[in-house]
Amino acid sequence: MHDTPDEMDDDSTVYKTLLESTRAIPWKIDWKTMRFAYIGPQIGALLGWSPESWTSAEDWANRIHPEDRDWVVNYCVSQSKEGVDHEADYRALTQDGHYVWIRDVVHVVRDADGEVDSLVGFMFDISERKETEQKLIALQKELEALSFKDGLTGIANRRMFDSILDTEWMHARRNSQPLSLILIDIDYFKQYNDHYGHIQGDDCLRQVAQALESAATRARDLLARFGGEEFALVLPETDAGAARMVAGRCHALIARAAIPHATSPVAPALTVSIGVGTIIPGRQDTPLAFVEAVDKLLYQAKQAGRNVLVADR
Repeated sequence: MHDTPDEMDDDSTVYKTLLESTRAIPWKIDWKTMRFAYIGPQIGALLGWSPESWTSAEDWANRIHPEDRDWVVNYCVSQSKEGVDHEADYRALTQDGHYVWIRDVVHVVRDADGEVDSLVGFMFDISERKETEQKLIALQKELEALSFKDGLTGIANRRMFDSILDTEWMHARRNSQPLSLILIDIDYFKQYNDHYGHIQGDDCLRQVAQALESAATRARDLLARFGGEEFALVLPETDAGAARMVAGRCHALIARAAIPHATSPVAPALTVSIGVGTIIPGRQDTPLAFVEAVDKLLYQAKQAGRNVLVADR
């Protein structure tokens, strides 16, 4: 039993009504002419452009954000030529000059010979979803940044130090470049805390971090809180002589900060002990062994009476 023409028209009317009652925007493009055979009237409510203004695929392309246009058009055309159903997210221009995030879901229709006949699809407004995604991405970046930041001093933490040292180590070994490390320890910090209290001790750590930040002058130099009252400076592509100069600057910056330390046997103001090491990493060398070697130099500085700088060469 076959449908009568009237029944077929009724079915088409029902189908069209269903399509136009959804928030999704149905459309159809004839492949040979690249002209719109149909676009749902919902397009006017979403973008402001009347259905009549969508005459060809060029109108669609021109209403894509310039930053999205090339890749979206190229991707959709290539997928359509291959007869592959696809989808793309992009920003679409509204009639009043704003942009709305759209997800276009495309189905490729073939004729009896297997050639591409037309493209049919739906446009979905995903602006709210994209806004939520952007907020989540921003939050994730913020949390990631916090995970690499020392909560007390605001400088890089030990996790960041380990990550950067590993990266710079590989770079130095690959390019046969020197890598220097400075370890800095506040002298008699326990006595400072006992005398001034832990709140003042925390403020002291912040002051020391702030002073030492001026010693790291290049973009790749890294100042980190190594642990407790100990700080570290990673200096990529820095030879031994330059590293000693930076370490000397650290001493001078702490002295200039003039943080009172009434119970220090060394001086009336806060002082630091410093170990400085430089290496051109070889295949047998490891970052951990290098850090341990510089830590021994720091220990020697403390054994030598503190407020001393000891370098490996």
